[in-house]
Amino acid sequence: MKKHLDARSITTMALLIAMMVTLSRLLGIETQFLKVSFAFIPEIIMGMLFGPLWTGVGAVIADFIGMSLFAKAPFFIGFTINAFLEGAIYGYFFYKKEITWKNSIQSVLVSTILINLILTPLWLAMMYHVPLNSWVIWAPRLIKTVIWIPIQTAITYFLGGVLPYKQWIARFNRA
Repeated sequence: MKKHLDARSITTMALLIAMMVTLSRLLGIETQFLKVSFAFIPEIIMGMLFGPLWTGVGAVIADFIGMSLFAKAPFFIGFTINAFLEGAIYGYFFYKKEITWKNSIQSVLVSTILINLILTPLWLAMMYHVPLNSWVIWAPRLIKTVIWIPIQTAITYFLGGVLPYKQWIARFNRA
């Protein structure tokens, strides 16, 4: 993992953060209790290049920028914690590693279980004063999970086949 970022790394991270904000806040579908977006794609690329810590930091920055410019709900620190953890998960599974079916499935399952099925319902219950066992929280979330896990896993694996990550890593390690 990089201990410090040079100008090239900062610029690359800034572009990926901008992509995350765009995919999440402008092109994502968001309701009060559910969010669907493709922001995980630049986050995976960030994880491949920068590792768990810097990807988590980048995800937090994207969350703050997205909330500052395109707030769709009140700010809640729990979702910022989610952003850091999701970035750290992708950094852990993909930093300097080949994207395989195994780590694609594992990263999506860990992210889905920890963030989408444990933490987010907890934050929503706290934020909107809805009982944690309410169908309002769980019905759309479980439907999304069943549909989204195979889609996200396939996209993640596909990225491993099309992205020249070995050349990117070599270029970043030279700098």
